[in-house]
Amino acid sequence: MRTNFKVSFYLRSNYENKEGKSPVMLRIFLNGEMVNFGSTKIFVNKTLWSNTTCRLKGRTAEALSVNAALDSISTMLNNAYRRFENDETLSLDKIRSFFFGKDREYTTLLPIFDKFIEDIRLRVGHTISKDSLQKYSVLRKHFAEFLNYKFRRKDIGLTELTPSVVQDFELYLGTVAGCAYNTSVKKLKTFKTVIIYAQKRGYLLHDPFINHHFHLEPVNRGFLTDEEIMKIANKDFSIPRLGLVRDVFIFSCFTGLAYIDVSNLTPDNIVTLDDKQWIMTKRQKTSVETNVLLLDIPKRIIAKYGHKTYRDGKLLPVLTNQKINAYLKEIADLCGIKKNLTFHLARHTFATMSLSKGVPMESVSKMLGHTNIKTTQIYARITNKKIEHDMEELAGKLGKFNTAMDV
Repeated sequence: MRTNFKVSFYLRSNYENKEGKSPVMLRIFLNGEMVNFGSTKIFVNKTLWSNTTCRLKGRTAEALSVNAALDSISTMLNNAYRRFENDETLSLDKIRSFFFGKDREYTTLLPIFDKFIEDIRLRVGHTISKDSLQKYSVLRKHFAEFLNYKFRRKDIGLTELTPSVVQDFELYLGTVAGCAYNTSVKKLKTFKTVIIYAQKRGYLLHDPFINHHFHLEPVNRGFLTDEEIMKIANKDFSIPRLGLVRDVFIFSCFTGLAYIDVSNLTPDNIVTLDDKQWIMTKRQKTSVETNVLLLDIPKRIIAKYGHKTYRDGKLLPVLTNQKINAYLKEIADLCGIKKNLTFHLARHTFATMSLSKGVPMESVSKMLGHTNIKTTQIYARITNKKIEHDMEELAGKLGKFNTAMDV
């Protein structure tokens, strides 16, 4: 039996929301019968609506996004029609049930978010770290709180997820949630990963990130000078826990290892090649191999705690990251250092110190376990010490000019 099916959109122009926009309405035609499905939950400026095309006019980001969302609804309904086309029970009610979710796996975002997080959870310990799982869980919490704050709702329909929602979420992160600019950008990048997941599985048929560009602001990563490192290294601490934290911190300053990688070190990670000792391990964050030649200072620290690890099988007695960072604040005060002393500052210090003393960037990148050398370039600042060293070398080469002028 041949049937006729049509999806149509129209504007409810006699109604405007608080933003002055009117809802786009949906109606379906089947074999001469028509039924209104109500609002698509998409709102537009009625002056930009075309009654001829039943779409927004123009090629702006908003127009492209809205039209893509309407296209996805149309495609979804046409797919439903084709699915039931040869079914004798085909009716507008059957299509309505499909559209409103009775026959669809997902119609709103948060259940997809939960499925994504569960998939991540299954990969923890294999290809994903616990930190990544935590990152997505925190983001999910932020987005749920945003929906309640902005729309007084507990979820959002997939067709409602437009670029304006993404922009509102970005604004929420930077204001209500109190995130720094770069933190907001990183959270949006994480959110886009969830959106791509939904798109690849066919749950979401449009791109709410269309024409959205991510711009991170340059960050001046802190580091310690040679003099500051010496202050900490030579300080006599009467409190044992501060001495222990100092030693582990200095170990990182001369190996470049992040906290979790120092914490995970075992004696098996110390490998001897051609009578030289190396740390050979993989970064937990990226699973990238990192090989660092052991210098005298980290060697002495390893020897100092060789029989006092207090942690079965581990190389060093590393406390929790939270405790270490708290004790580092005490150490900074006792050493008269005004910088915000955190364990990660040791990694920045290693990178900056190595580059400023002439270690090639490619070598530093390899030791840090960076997947992209552009990450290493962040540390390629020119320090005053490096300038001083370079100018002293230049002075030696220009010595013949010292007698050229009699001043």
